[in-house]
Amino acid sequence: MTGPSTGPLAPEALTLYLVTDTALAAGPTGSRSVLDVVTAAVAGGVTCVQLREKHASARTFLDLVVAVADRVGDCVPVLVNDRVDVFLAARRAGAAVAGVHVGQDDLPATAVRDLVGPDAVVGLSASTPAEIDAVAALPAGTVDYLGIGAVHTTATKPDAPAPLGVDGFARAAAAVRSSSGLSVVAIGGVTEADAAPLRTAGATGIAVVSAICAAEDPEAAARALLGAVDAAGPAGPPDSPGASR
Repeated sequence: MTGPSTGPLAPEALTLYLVTDTALAAGPTGSRSVLDVVTAAVAGGVTCVQLREKHASARTFLDLVVAVADRVGDCVPVLVNDRVDVFLAARRAGAAVAGVHVGQDDLPATAVRDLVGPDAVVGLSASTPAEIDAVAALPAGTVDYLGIGAVHTTATKPDAPAPLGVDGFARAAAAVRSSSGLSVVAIGGVTEADAAPLRTAGATGIAVVSAICAAEDPEAAARALLGAVDAAGPAGPPDSPGASR
């Protein structure tokens, strides 16, 4: 397993990154919980968990974050999507939450860093050249990694930008390498078959939602995904700086 829950995020912690979806996690019978799926996925090798909850109340989301952090926060980094307030409340409650992940329409990354402090992880979504250039202009240490996508069309995020495809992701990852050198995670409709092409394209890791949350056996799904990423070898083309990281 990969830790710790605070401090700098090692690239290895991004290898297999789970983003949760409550509706998908419930399964066909509606009997599974996000906590059930996360627990199984971490047992299968997930290296980072981002809790995403767009419709629950702040109190309900906080309860989920604390429960997940108490279960797996000492094994893998647990991140909170968008809700800096929920992250701060979870930290205040003593939960082992590592940080937050925000999008382009959320609080600016500089404000997020000021709020969460220097020891928390801050991830940011980016996809366009302008967004990537803007990240390079931020003060050092503002952002720890970038989530780049959507790679493919995805039903779990209907407001995602137009799909980049693997080639588009490769161009974005190369731009990040040359401008800021941050780790990059590929997200958006990613499946086991994408692991090798995306690693070759420069992905530090892959982020999945449906591939684990909708799986009949999340632990087995995670194990298969991690095996595919590991089999693909290091991130980046063989002659790129990313290949040695």
